Amino acid sequence: MSRTDVFNPRRNNFTVLRLVLAGMVAASHGIVIATGSQLNIGSVTLGDVAVDSFFVLSGFLVARSYLRLDDPLRFAWHRFLRIMPGFWVCLLVVALVAAPGAALLEGRGASTPFVAEPSPWGFLLGNAVLLIRQYDIAGLLAGNPTSSVFVGSLWTLALEALCYGILAALGLLGALRNRGVVLGLTLLTWVALVLQDFGVAVPLGDNVLRFLLLFLLGACAYLYGDRIPLRSDLAVGATVAVVAAVLLLGNYRVRAGTALVFTPLWLAIGPHGTRRPGSTCRTASSCTTTQRSNRWSGRCSAAHRPWSSSTSLWRCRSRAVVSWHGVERPAFSWKNVSFPHWLRLPLMGSSPSLRQES
Repeated sequence: MSRTDVFNPRRNNFTVLRLVLAGMVAASHGIVIATGSQLNIGSVTLGDVAVDSFFVLSGFLVARSYLRLDDPLRFAWHRFLRIMPGFWVCLLVVALVAAPGAALLEGRGASTPFVAEPSPWGFLLGNAVLLIRQYDIAGLLAGNPTSSVFVGSLWTLALEALCYGILAALGLLGALRNRGVVLGLTLLTWVALVLQDFGVAVPLGDNVLRFLLLFLLGACAYLYGDRIPLRSDLAVGATVAVVAAVLLLGNYRVRAGTALVFTPLWLAIGPHGTRRPGSTCRTASSCTTTQRSNRWSGRCSAAHRPWSSSTSLWRCRSRAVVSWHGVERPAFSWKNVSFPHWLRLPLMGSSPSLRQES
């Protein structure tokens, strides 16, 4: 059976899988916060595998979203609502709540962040467009294993937004409906990553190529869904290939990237899928971001409470629920807002739906 045979957008395992992956990322962060080192599995960490899988799922779902909407402006608006409101609230919580709290836990006054450099205002303004330029506030958390870093894991959001932009550009050019073009771009990205792995200078950074490859592989999995058999024996073989590459090889994404794509997608959309994506799915997808905004509590307490990294999973889950109901869901209620005609004019030539509406 292929993806087109078994994928049901209302009944699948994306909810559970995202929650598991978010837990893996939270556990990985908790370990590094408490000990200053990562739990390595061969050449990668637990968090690496989870984040890579997130990008695969994102490529699959975002490609589906663009083709379903067939409207580049609406697509961009949906992506904006999915990321930016929660991201901005995260920055505000870190700058105005977490930083003063960290100062108090370090025996300093709660006003310390607002009278020292680098300031929380620079933190808010400098990081407001997803590209993280300032990680610390007022020199706080300097004594922790990962020194003076409040939001060390938010850097992946800018790369995810870059992937969205590339996919939207493919859609605007009409190339997204030609899956051979997307496959060709994926192969070019893989070649660039191979060259970089062999020490050849490539204009794009390694993390850009890493996440772009995984995102495009996820998009290809959706576009070629009618040709990819979702069988249990293939899932087992793909998992064995990924584990072997992780344990024995250097850059497992170069040597087993396709296998890495198959396993999470089989788990998410295989014939065993029974869960309906709803608020829990959104909670799972926002769990990592919410946990990032609360890393300060683990950092400040790690030296005094060794168990703090394990309890962070529960804190992550509960705060993600608050984040979903208080921020993400209200923001996404604006997804069907009407756009002024003048804003849609430049895009009319590229989208059948926009031309129809005109």
